[in-house]
Amino acid sequence: MFQGFEETANAAAGPVRLAALRAAMREAGMDGFIVPRADAFQGEYVAERDARLAWLTGFTGSAGFCVALMERAGVFVDGRYRVQVREQVELSVFEPVDWPEVKLADWLREALPEGGRVGFDAWLHTAGEIETHRKALEGSGIELVASGNLVDAIWQDQPGRPLGKVIAHPLEHAGESSADKRARLARVLREAGQKAAVITLPDSICWLLNIRGADIARNPVVQAFAILHDDGRVALFSDVEKFAGVAPEADVQGYEAFEAALAALEGPVRVDKASAPLAVSETLRAAGVEVAWGQDPCILPKARKNPVEIAGAREAHLRDGAAMVEFLCWLEGALEGEIDEISITRRLEGFRRDTGALRDISFETICGSGAHGALPHYRVSKSSNRVVQPGELVVIDSGGQYLDGTTDITRTVVRGAAGAEERAAFTRVLQGMIAISRLRWPRGLAGRDLDALARYPLWLAGQDYDHGSGHGVGSYLCVHEGPQRLSRLSEVPLEEGMILSNEPGYYREGAFGIRTENLVVVRAAPPLAGADARDMLAFETLTFVPIERRLIAPEMLAPPERDWLNAYHAEVRDRIAPRVSDEAAAWLERACAPI
Repeated sequence: MFQGFEETANAAAGPVRLAALRAAMREAGMDGFIVPRADAFQGEYVAERDARLAWLTGFTGSAGFCVALMERAGVFVDGRYRVQVREQVELSVFEPVDWPEVKLADWLREALPEGGRVGFDAWLHTAGEIETHRKALEGSGIELVASGNLVDAIWQDQPGRPLGKVIAHPLEHAGESSADKRARLARVLREAGQKAAVITLPDSICWLLNIRGADIARNPVVQAFAILHDDGRVALFSDVEKFAGVAPEADVQGYEAFEAALAALEGPVRVDKASAPLAVSETLRAAGVEVAWGQDPCILPKARKNPVEIAGAREAHLRDGAAMVEFLCWLEGALEGEIDEISITRRLEGFRRDTGALRDISFETICGSGAHGALPHYRVSKSSNRVVQPGELVVIDSGGQYLDGTTDITRTVVRGAAGAEERAAFTRVLQGMIAISRLRWPRGLAGRDLDALARYPLWLAGQDYDHGSGHGVGSYLCVHEGPQRLSRLSEVPLEEGMILSNEPGYYREGAFGIRTENLVVVRAAPPLAGADARDMLAFETLTFVPIERRLIAPEMLAPPERDWLNAYHAEVRDRIAPRVSDEAAAWLERACAPI
């Protein structure tokens, strides 16, 4: 099994560890220290070595940070984690803070009215992040000071760096050679008058060099730093032993050579203020090298999937869809008796393994029944595991990593019969998902322009959800990939080839949760009779798995919504039935019956 069910953090140790951190702060002459959930590569997921936030506080969510002061310690989390954080941290010493509603600078101004020195590790924060905080703190007397990492200084049994084996990602799946990618991006640098670009995001480096790794669980990436020169050469800095038997098209050196290589560059050097650690630009400036702020040159090309990657995504989703149908067929029978969350999670992974193509799950499966379903990022453990009760909803958010694509799908099911309130909320969520699926929009619009359409049916009922409506997805890379998102925060225009999730939801704390998620890819909108001569885009659905009909209130659906759902289910049946067992095919026929 890929997924384990042990507790991954120790909340009970929080007070002792916080006391040790405060002693280290006192010795360093600091009034505070910021502990982010981040590593030097600024990816979303971190290795065990870099799970400093979880080690200190017990909070295991994928976003957030702690600010430890001498008398207070705030754990800043967004709306996805506000229930979870209160369950995971020792509330006698850690104070949950609603972020981003409460900004770090505002909290510090209130907590340190006389000013003070707050330390941070310049390798764990981006230049843009620190710039924003410092600007917001102007006039407060509070100083943000780059320092050594005080958590590492007290973490006696901190794990070592991950040493996952690097593999080549073949052209048959990449669709473009590394040489062509490097030449294309080098031309961009030359046109901008830049001599080099520093790349720190692991998935950008993997995409550029057509390699994959195993440094981060569930994400086939290699931890490394890279320098792309304007002639297409790449210098790569990592643990050299990971590359045994693989010859990437780069000069591979140890991490210890990175800072000297930065100092030896000729500027201007492109650095991404939003993703590169502050230490990179500080090292360049200290050496007199001109820094040119600019986006990681891999970001948009990686997001725009080429025809080979899109074809791979289609096949991966059909394979994954067949596994999901086998699973849902089994689950319907299992829910007639007693079944718990861990058993469901294990069985789902088993069906994916049975494909013979699964490389890993794409994230820890979220399987939340009843009140657990109201935790959007719930992870079942042996201590939290529970049996699904009659009438309860179960939210199952999962995915697979395959050589030809990365999948992510959420379905909500019910044990027995659901209540009218649950069915109404489920139908509103479905209406939002259908709205995004059917959408056509003028080229140039961003995720912020589309996000409200997924929420509109819920808004009419005075309901909403505290996460984005969709995120970008990689091609046998990270299941969360930027820069595109369906979110009120995203200003990145959607472009052809971008793969995103379409996942509205609804969560009633202490009662139930609902989420329905398909992946979609941006395509040119098909011709439409009577339409203006406008350049428009649309979504092609990649996910083909039935939606629980017993949770739908048909009377709430408008005719076009009903037509879309019936057409979708007909396509699911036609595409998936030839790929599944006879038993699952019979179940699929029933599950896809018209409404």
